[in-house]
Amino acid sequence: MSYNLEIEWEGPEFPVAGAETRFEATGMDDEGWGYTWYAQDVSGEDAGGQFTHEGSEKKVAYYRLPSKDGLLRVGVIATRGDDEYSQKIDVYVQPRPLTKGDTVPVTIGGDGVSSPISVNLRRSAIIDTPDLPLWTVIRAGTNALGFHNYMRWMDAICSSSESFHKALAPYVRNTLPFPDIISYKALKLATEAFLMANVGVKIAFGDVSELAERWKPKTELTLAKERFENLSPEEVDERMGLEQGDTADKLWRRYLVPADGGASLGGVSVNGDNTFETIPYLALVRDQLPEWRVELNAEAEEQVQLCYELMGEKFQRPTFVELIWSYWHEQGMLVQTINAICMRFQNRGTGPRDPLAQMALDPLRPLNNLLWGYIQDEQHRLTLARRVAEYDQEYGLTLFGRAVPRLRTADPRSRFLEAFHTLLHRASIFYKEDDDTTMIADPFPVLNALRDVHLVLAEGANNQYGDLPWTGRHEMLIQQWLLARPELREFLPTRVMVVNPERWMDRVDAMRKLQAWGDTQVRYFRDLGIFGEQLLLSIRFGNWGNEVDRERAGNWARYWRQEVQWYIHAYHTVTGVDLSADTADVRQAQLPPDRFTQPGFLLQRRLAEARRRLARGPIGALGRPPRRPGPGRFGFEQEAEQAYEEQPTQR
Repeated sequence: MSYNLEIEWEGPEFPVAGAETRFEATGMDDEGWGYTWYAQDVSGEDAGGQFTHEGSEKKVAYYRLPSKDGLLRVGVIATRGDDEYSQKIDVYVQPRPLTKGDTVPVTIGGDGVSSPISVNLRRSAIIDTPDLPLWTVIRAGTNALGFHNYMRWMDAICSSSESFHKALAPYVRNTLPFPDIISYKALKLATEAFLMANVGVKIAFGDVSELAERWKPKTELTLAKERFENLSPEEVDERMGLEQGDTADKLWRRYLVPADGGASLGGVSVNGDNTFETIPYLALVRDQLPEWRVELNAEAEEQVQLCYELMGEKFQRPTFVELIWSYWHEQGMLVQTINAICMRFQNRGTGPRDPLAQMALDPLRPLNNLLWGYIQDEQHRLTLARRVAEYDQEYGLTLFGRAVPRLRTADPRSRFLEAFHTLLHRASIFYKEDDDTTMIADPFPVLNALRDVHLVLAEGANNQYGDLPWTGRHEMLIQQWLLARPELREFLPTRVMVVNPERWMDRVDAMRKLQAWGDTQVRYFRDLGIFGEQLLLSIRFGNWGNEVDRERAGNWARYWRQEVQWYIHAYHTVTGVDLSADTADVRQAQLPPDRFTQPGFLLQRRLAEARRRLARGPIGALGRPPRRPGPGRFGFEQEAEQAYEEQPTQR
């Protein structure tokens, strides 16, 4: 008679250490068999534990598993006389979860520790990615274009020697066709030189060797020769996470990639062959145009602009300037403030109660002639229509107001606002998860949002891109410098005890109060412009369209954390919409239409609400608030004035 000894196991597939499991021997049907149970570990030694049995034959065994986890081998031997059969099965024992009162042995340095020790949770490890130096270059480049550097630049020029003035004179006298505006001509040329020295874009406008030598930046501003000389050690170590033996220069050189200049390259290349170094994104752009030759000879730049060649300057010295800087400064009423001053300078009022009626700038002040030149040069500045059209071209953003023309643009970026605000929202979620030491934050949603924003920005980088943001920055820097002049403090009621980051800002705040343009301080618009520019540059020039490594998105979010959070805070202060609000929480979430609504419309709505409150408020002894007709008056002011007329008052 044949026998088939088997073991039936009752219990979970992966029992926990210390649990009891039931085993039964089957397949031996007739009488007289005795059973012996055993348990061994992987080395064949006794695994421990305890068996209890049912009946004298011990056919059924209850096994109390040992406290040690791991793989066990449970076996049974059936014997009757000289006959013997055996069978065994493998059981994987899981460790028992810790409970209150458990003691965990800890060994530090080979010695057991019996006294209590402190246990801390740490964040997950951060994997270094090669694009960290690009963000540092962008940060250093945008900071170099700050207003404080511009003021120091202008102060150095105004206090320069006579020889410098003589070198400057030929270019000043031959740039604009109007008389008696030499001071303004010098201001325009000095501002352009400041941008050239700090952005790195060379523009050929004649022999200015003496000026170039004096205005020469400390380092040659090319991608291949970036030296990180203006960065603090804390900036380099904390932001880039340098390890021992690494330097910012080495990381930057490893990040740049070679690009082909063309088989018939006629210019002089950087490396002595037909290649040049550029960032990976621009290298991929170059690969899409293999039939075009890249001219790397800087002296042939004028000829390149007239021929069918690609300008090497655009690959080696990209312009780190974004138009969103101009957009937010214009929303902060920078341009409107200087326009109101210029109108009063020309004796053009805005009504019977003009807030600037007492402004009288005598001809003894230098600002008098500067404003004269600024007004005379109006035809050479960007018009409001051109700026509005380009805002729509690059970002799908627009301005609201009576002076804003109605335009039918050909190629708006309608998805930018949704993509960019989605990125900021996902980044805020990532920060919360990354700060939680009990979980590993997933940066994949941030990577997808970065890709969406990058593609939208790349679609809008054509036609006036590059030249118009440069020109807009040039004009608004001049406007800031004019507003920062000390003469204006006599006519605008600024508040000395309020310390602003930049000198021109209190003049704009004073004008906003005089003209009833809203009570939000211009510093928040300035923050939106500065931080928005840095974020968009890091997205535009990063290779996010082809990136699949989620760790790069996580490092991007960590590196730009303070810029993202400051942008979210400033946007909330300006528009009332919190981009970081949890949309799943109906108590705090902003409605999706508000999050993706034009910021200009949100500003207009908040201003209308403020004026309605003003119209409903007490009038006092001064009577009704004055009307403000004219170009500086918004259309929805009429609604507030109508509400005032309808309310019962005592006159």
